[in-house]
Amino acid sequence: MSELLTANDKRTKYCGEFRESDVGKRVCVMGWAQRQRDLGSLIFIDLRDRTGLVQLAFDETTDKAIFDSAFGIRAEYVLCAHGTVRIRSSINKNIPTGMVEILVDELKILSAAQTPPFEIIEDSAVKPELRLKHRYLDLRRPDLQRNIMARSEISAIARRYFKEQGFVDIETPSLIKPTPEGARDYIVPSRVHKGNFYALPQSPQLYKQLLMLSGFDRYFQIAHCFRDEDLRADRQPEFTQIDLEMSFVTQDDVIAVVEGFLATLFREFKGIELKLPLRRLTYAEAMARFGSDKPDLRFGMELCDLSDIARGCGFKVFAGAVENGGSVRGIVAKNAADKLSRKELDALGEYVKSYRAKGLAWYKNNGGEVTSSYAKFLTDSENAAIAVKLGIEPGDVAFIVADKDAVVFDALGALRCELARRLGLIKKDVYELLWVTDFPLLEYSEEDGRYYAKHHPFTMPNADDIPLLESDPGKVRSIAYDIVLNGSEAGGGSIRIHTREIQNKMFRALGLSEEEAEEKFGFLLEAFKYGTPPHGGLAFGLDRLVALLLGLDDIRDVIAFPKVQNASELMTMCPSPTDEKALAELGIAVVERE
Repeated sequence: MSELLTANDKRTKYCGEFRESDVGKRVCVMGWAQRQRDLGSLIFIDLRDRTGLVQLAFDETTDKAIFDSAFGIRAEYVLCAHGTVRIRSSINKNIPTGMVEILVDELKILSAAQTPPFEIIEDSAVKPELRLKHRYLDLRRPDLQRNIMARSEISAIARRYFKEQGFVDIETPSLIKPTPEGARDYIVPSRVHKGNFYALPQSPQLYKQLLMLSGFDRYFQIAHCFRDEDLRADRQPEFTQIDLEMSFVTQDDVIAVVEGFLATLFREFKGIELKLPLRRLTYAEAMARFGSDKPDLRFGMELCDLSDIARGCGFKVFAGAVENGGSVRGIVAKNAADKLSRKELDALGEYVKSYRAKGLAWYKNNGGEVTSSYAKFLTDSENAAIAVKLGIEPGDVAFIVADKDAVVFDALGALRCELARRLGLIKKDVYELLWVTDFPLLEYSEEDGRYYAKHHPFTMPNADDIPLLESDPGKVRSIAYDIVLNGSEAGGGSIRIHTREIQNKMFRALGLSEEEAEEKFGFLLEAFKYGTPPHGGLAFGLDRLVALLLGLDDIRDVIAFPKVQNASELMTMCPSPTDEKALAELGIAVVERE
């Protein structure tokens, strides 16, 4: 029979807070029973809340009715216990409260519990689907509770820092006008305006720019955003951004404020002092050295351009790539010859094919015994030149990809990280931060035969490259910058276009006619008529940032109620059908397609 709390039932402390200094005090605690141990004349119950465990004790001095009640306690019962703190007879050095226990003299069962479908323990090996179906139980696990509390702490640090820097916390709408040039929007039908639709915001981008036009100067928001895109471990259909925008600033001004936040965050949350300013790489340098615009700097294995040697060589795969405007590049896995078998080398060849590479050439020097997939096609001098340029030494393995630059970078950039994982080169508890700048403004889609914005269509082009917007758009650099943490993009931003003239040029480069631009972005172009300050900003992915700081691979572990890969939520079983009446009010009919 469940009992109710009374005015006398006031929690003294959380379970995990009791120490030797509390010995002799009469206290009240509340929480969930982790486990009960019946030793005949003694009963112990580990009581758990979000701060940890404390042991409840029942012995020969305990009232029989209370002792009998304790005997019936099972895992996940919700309890309220009064008693006196004493030193434990058996010290547990594995938990902070392990020196003390509470001798209970009053016990209430606030709620009984059925046996849960899985044990509430750290690092549960239970299938994710079962955990997510019972997420309310999953969230009781100490490791997940720490993750969620860490997220709360990081959010609080962000709010405090940006407030101290003069930013104004402003909410922007969640029902907005659908706009192109991003991922697919989530569409919301309007009941009042039948046949018309809102979109859920992919970001507050246009609104925060309009707030700069409104004179707020410094805007900040922890914003909920939505994108209807295919999911991965680091993506969710709904996610959260630490979002900011500033007026009358240059790229360096934005970077300085963001670096101040990162320094504060690492100091307060991780106890680490960052060395500022953070290093910077241009997009071109990052791609040339690491094959990625979000390079992981915790290990070496940089790319080396072999195109000058490959040009005109006797191996058509290498020579042809250079003749067709591509390149030949390689990486070296130091001291890996005895760690990578021929079978593993072949598997790595298949791995790079998933990045559009046609194949992977390799060279293995195992203590002077050389084997290679390409050496027989080259002269001795060409092989020697490649070995020297790559810096191959006994014990090393070299990998080479020849193709269009985009393919070479993708394949070797991914291979570099895969090799680091397999060879154990990634240092744990090391945080490597850098800025990547000077991104291309546009990227060309062969499939669609048109340019798309690399970031978004409101990114300011480099002033020197503005004339190229109409003559050679692919060569235009942007004033855009990403902050990269351990090989993941933690945040990104740009200086924004603030003149109607340049914005119209950008729209034309994207293939938007004046009529289309006016229809989709007329409100922004209209606003530009009334005095627009130069402005720029940045957004951190809060979910990803928290996961990176906690060393987690899956952002679902820092989100209270995440979606699975098909964008459904297993606990509430959404999305779900709605009734015909609701559809009729919206003027919508569901049509099944074959």
